[in-house]
Amino acid sequence: MIRVVVVDDQALIRVGVRTLLRSEPDTELVGEAADGCAGLGVIREKRPDVVLMDIRMPEMDGLSALREITGDPALGSVRVVMLTTFGLDEYVFEALRDGASGFVLKDADPEELLRAVRLVAGGESLLSPSVTRSVISQFARRVPAMIAHPGVKDLTEREREVTTWVAAGLSNNEIAARLVVSTETVRTHVSRAMLKLKARDRAQLVVFAMQSGLGPPM
Repeated sequence: MIRVVVVDDQALIRVGVRTLLRSEPDTELVGEAADGCAGLGVIREKRPDVVLMDIRMPEMDGLSALREITGDPALGSVRVVMLTTFGLDEYVFEALRDGASGFVLKDADPEELLRAVRLVAGGESLLSPSVTRSVISQFARRVPAMIAHPGVKDLTEREREVTTWVAAGLSNNEIAARLVVSTETVRTHVSRAMLKLKARDRAQLVVFAMQSGLGPPM
């Protein structure tokens, strides 16, 4: 059973998510809140697998709540998916940098939201190659150059290469084909790169790579 908390100031959104999750045999809504401050209380009490978090809310916005979650070792297993009203929300890149596992449009089909919950609960990031190529690259252009992540110096040459391809939006299978190695080998390199950069998931690895100059040419 995947335990979910939804934090959104729109009652209609919360009702919709509640109804959707109750209709599925493998998902359960264990809590909800209308702002980030109240949401943190629910999350700390319930320790859900996945949090669906609105970006813009009163009292405490979603980004501030996200930073509280990702900065709390006791909530290390909690994965956060940001809810946004349109695809190029100006805060999406910042959310991914701060540890969100991805984002979903509020007007997405129910099947897409359920897929997001299941994918993130399974330890994956909600960044398909197509999303990485289109949305993340656009935000990378807007974000000022930042100091390279300190963990980059610890990457092997092959780990740097694989990380660059990840930031370019390639899947593990596509990277394996380019490097003429097995998909399992690529998966190992990605896991080691995430460990050295202390990335929570593939989404944050992409952000760290771009900010460290390992991203694809813009």
